[in-house]
Amino acid sequence: MVATLNESKPKVVDVSPDLLTQWLRSGEAVLVDVREDFEHASERIEGAENHPLSKFDAAALRARHAGRRIVFHCRSGKRSADAATRFQSGDAPVFQLAGGIQAWKDAGLATLRPTTGPRVDVMRQTQMVIGTFVLAGVLLGASVSPWFLILSGFMGAGLIFAGASGTCGMAVMIGKLPWNRVAPTCPTGR
Repeated sequence: MVATLNESKPKVVDVSPDLLTQWLRSGEAVLVDVREDFEHASERIEGAENHPLSKFDAAALRARHAGRRIVFHCRSGKRSADAATRFQSGDAPVFQLAGGIQAWKDAGLATLRPTTGPRVDVMRQTQMVIGTFVLAGVLLGASVSPWFLILSGFMGAGLIFAGASGTCGMAVMIGKLPWNRVAPTCPTGR
């Protein structure tokens, strides 16, 4: 039951999975998942509302849960820290699940997974698409024209951006494809 101040983001308090469980059981907190829709649909913490960081509206979230403690989470903590910083107003602390959904699972706590949905998850689909573009760029660059190597370079730059920002535009686009859409199974707050 640890709540610690995250020194890298002022006034963002890291909450342990155990403490968050207590807050959720007592109704003291609202859990907000800032991962993309397709990530939330593939695995989520029961009761978590989905408000993707790419569409994040702090004012609407504040209005919806006025006076309640909001705890943000993502996969590992980077995007939830960003959401908490955007959400922050005044001197009140903002909370995030330390270590994200991964820490939640590591603590032995359950997550919900739908029985339907894509057979290959969106991130694996994204890796296959990027790999195909990189391979095509290299093969075409070696056999047709070195200008095709730009394609491989562009994909590499996209991967660097995704790693640095915690957001992958291609994964978001692939997540919107018809076969990756999963009917919402929990409130979205919209």
